[in-house]
Amino acid sequence: MKKILVVMILLSFFSLEAQAALQTKEIKYKVGENEFTGYLAFDDAISGKRPGILVVHEWWGHDDYARTRANMLAKLGYTAFALDMYGTGKLAKHPEDAKKFMKAAVGQLPEAEKRFKAAYEILLEQKTVDPKNIAAIGYCMGGGIVMHMARTGVVGLNGVVSFHGSFAFATQTPSLPKPVKAKVLAFTGGADPFVSMESLQAFVKSMTEAGVDFELKSYPGVKHSFTVPGAAEKGKKFSLPLVYDATADKDSWQRTQTFFKGIFE
Repeated sequence: MKKILVVMILLSFFSLEAQAALQTKEIKYKVGENEFTGYLAFDDAISGKRPGILVVHEWWGHDDYARTRANMLAKLGYTAFALDMYGTGKLAKHPEDAKKFMKAAVGQLPEAEKRFKAAYEILLEQKTVDPKNIAAIGYCMGGGIVMHMARTGVVGLNGVVSFHGSFAFATQTPSLPKPVKAKVLAFTGGADPFVSMESLQAFVKSMTEAGVDFELKSYPGVKHSFTVPGAAEKGKKFSLPLVYDATADKDSWQRTQTFFKGIFE
């Protein structure tokens, strides 16, 4: 009888373990007349509300990489929402397509802000999210967007992290008269030809004038898309300076985790 009871307890335990796992789902939403598809991820083994983090994709569009990062954040104990800046089904297969999609999304910053804000509001609606603790991370184009959103204060963010992001987005608009609450952490490759010394200097000047608490980390000899496995293959295909760097990827992710622990209450 005791053996049967032990077996039943073990089966019950493993059943609970199987049920408590990473939960993911696609969420379709509208911004104006256009439909977008985001991706939500959280770990239901964690009870109660937790910080929410938006993930903004590269200029290629909302792809598996953005979703992978959302899953990684969920496993760290956050609720992550990989948003869609282009629209359902708009995933670039060629740089020319990426340029076209990006221009439509961020060519006018008010439109980019509108799309970001729509995703932000969806994240706040999730029952697993603490609305007082919200952050965002972005890659390439997405990195520029999150830095812009932090600086403008369009939505309430505790902080943002940019990985090989475009600094142009973060310096296009004048500084706000009030201090910026969101902290900024930016990672860039020291050998990234898309990032000039002039743009870095403009970024530092812009962040300083806006009163932003920011940190800029540059990795010597590292090129663009250094956090994206398989970047080199795409770089060769389209003659672009894209190269994955495992050391920079690991270090930037560890620093990001420390950053989040520091900004969340």
